[in-house]
Amino acid sequence: MFATPFLDIPPLTHAGGEITLPGSKSISNRVLLLAALCAGTTTVHDLLDSDDTRVMLQALRQLGCVVENNGAGQPLRITGLASQLPVKAAELFLGNAGTAMRPLTAALSLLSAVHGGSFALSGIARMHERPIGDLVEALIQLGCPVSYSGQPGYPPLQIGSGQPSVLNLDVPIRVRGDVSSQFLTALLLALPLVAGPISINGQTQPGQAITIEVVGELISKPYIEITLNLLQRFGVTVQRNGWQSFTIPAGSQYTSPGEIHVEGDASSASYFIALGALSTNSNVQKGIKINGVGADSIQGDIRFAEAAEQMGAVITSGPNWLHVGRGAWPLKAITLDCNHIPDAAMTLAVMALYAEGTTTLTNIASWRVKETDRIAAMACELRKLGATVTEGSDFIAITPPATPADWRTAPIHTYDDHRVAMCFSLAAFNPAHLPVRILDPQCVAKTFPDYFEALFSVVQTPADRIPVICIDGPTASGKGTLAAQVAAKLGYHVLDSGALYRLVGLAADWAGLSTEKAELAHPDHARRIGDLAANMQVVFNNGRIWLDGHDVTLAVREESAGMAASRVSALPDVRQALLQLQHNFRQLPGLVADGRDMGTVIFPDAPLKIFLTASAHCRAERRHRQLIARGEKAILADLLRSLELRDEQDKTRQSAPLKPAEDALQLDNSAQTIEDSVDTVLNWWQDRRPF
Repeated sequence: MFATPFLDIPPLTHAGGEITLPGSKSISNRVLLLAALCAGTTTVHDLLDSDDTRVMLQALRQLGCVVENNGAGQPLRITGLASQLPVKAAELFLGNAGTAMRPLTAALSLLSAVHGGSFALSGIARMHERPIGDLVEALIQLGCPVSYSGQPGYPPLQIGSGQPSVLNLDVPIRVRGDVSSQFLTALLLALPLVAGPISINGQTQPGQAITIEVVGELISKPYIEITLNLLQRFGVTVQRNGWQSFTIPAGSQYTSPGEIHVEGDASSASYFIALGALSTNSNVQKGIKINGVGADSIQGDIRFAEAAEQMGAVITSGPNWLHVGRGAWPLKAITLDCNHIPDAAMTLAVMALYAEGTTTLTNIASWRVKETDRIAAMACELRKLGATVTEGSDFIAITPPATPADWRTAPIHTYDDHRVAMCFSLAAFNPAHLPVRILDPQCVAKTFPDYFEALFSVVQTPADRIPVICIDGPTASGKGTLAAQVAAKLGYHVLDSGALYRLVGLAADWAGLSTEKAELAHPDHARRIGDLAANMQVVFNNGRIWLDGHDVTLAVREESAGMAASRVSALPDVRQALLQLQHNFRQLPGLVADGRDMGTVIFPDAPLKIFLTASAHCRAERRHRQLIARGEKAILADLLRSLELRDEQDKTRQSAPLKPAEDALQLDNSAQTIEDSVDTVLNWWQDRRPF
């Protein structure tokens, strides 16, 4: 996950490949709650791992559920509460997860009324701005003791008084349906707890049928269909009278299905469906294959595919997969009632930037009460890019920039809303070939923590559009540390080319090939080392260095490896062998490359080149401290002489002598901390960006 303040996405041109979706958020949190309310153990496969599911799981643990989690990619096992309340009091923090706050409010209200309990539910500031009054009013109708701890109509909430309460189940429960379908979903998930036989203090009371009546038009009906489908899989079949009333039959009781699989997230599929439609690759057979969801999905947002086809996408599907390619271009503007795809419809708003004419999305009033006011947010950010936007209480109309010259680039404010961040990544396909900056990219963790990694795995752009920052300098100047920290701040890949030459020396030692100067003078010997270099498998990951599957992070930093690197780096065979390897590190979204001739030979088009230096004495002292900290013996005078010798060799060698690129900015860090140097480089980089 990109945990950087911002992420710059270079201009993109085409997409192709295969992607597997994370589990559906809507299904995941419903399944977790249903499994928690059952007796016995439920094994959940393909559960979404995200902020929203984590807060739900933490809440369930606090309530007494046993949760067995064996790590990423493994099934999760939940031993449920059997409709009991073993923990009678708790404070539950639910972040900004509406799919946790609303259903838990209803379930705990009923359980507290039956068994006695007292629970405080809260979230982040935005959750305390998201309405819940209609659900609370319905629960109060039932006789549940629920009160507001802050502003009336909104969380935080106090649920239960610690003592049982008498429930009023004889008359229909009325709830509004025109603000959020999650209120109805919450009641549907909770009421089976009191429709079946209830055990109170060892005595069983018979259950009764319970009816919910919807007041006004029910929005987001497909999400109710997900709820009804999952209820049936957990043993409860709800009787439905159109969309106006729902009856939980008397005697209803949750039973675990034993095992359940979570579909891939159809809302998340929308971004990759859009990618297939936007790609300049006209061969639809080479488009995007999306695994994890198919046309037979129980999620309403799968109907986004129909809207994308109306705009010009070419889509085929099979069991649990979709394939998307580009058809009509430019895309076709549409007018669409989006009540059935409220989350995925946001992706249509960005696709509208590539359509001919004005695209109008209607019946989206629910956008106003989501993670942010999504109508206002989308209108603001689309205008930044040059679009003409009209917004109303329940619609948005988007007309794209008239020509490529009318497109603008801008930092996209994401409002701590995962879907805003993911939607606007698609703006990088703009015809003006402008980069796009996504602020607070880690907000995607709410539903799709690895979204940007997934995006970059299936999109392409010419190499010269992928930005590179080059950092060169003498031995022990700190260029490796600086490069790694700058890369981490920007979310870029890192290339330690100095380590590559050290790795050649290490690989030669493993192969029994000498790196002494006399041996390297023999052409055959030099050629063998060049062949060795060409076939190395190198990975830089989270500060670690891997060679042919072995962690060699410490080995390549030894003095002997540094001296060997200085000698083998002068070999034309080795430099030529490593040329393509170094070019291959230029990957989306960008690269920070540190080492010799990065800015002069390997990436001469790099927009920022830094020549980092410090006095020999300062560098020797730093190296001395590093070695002592690792428990190694070191003599400062010897280190100083070694560095001065290395500097002389590097400056005077015939092949790629150490010198700054003509357009490099020089940075003497003798009196700087690493944080100072990082800030200096980032400021220079910002001066070169168009934002």
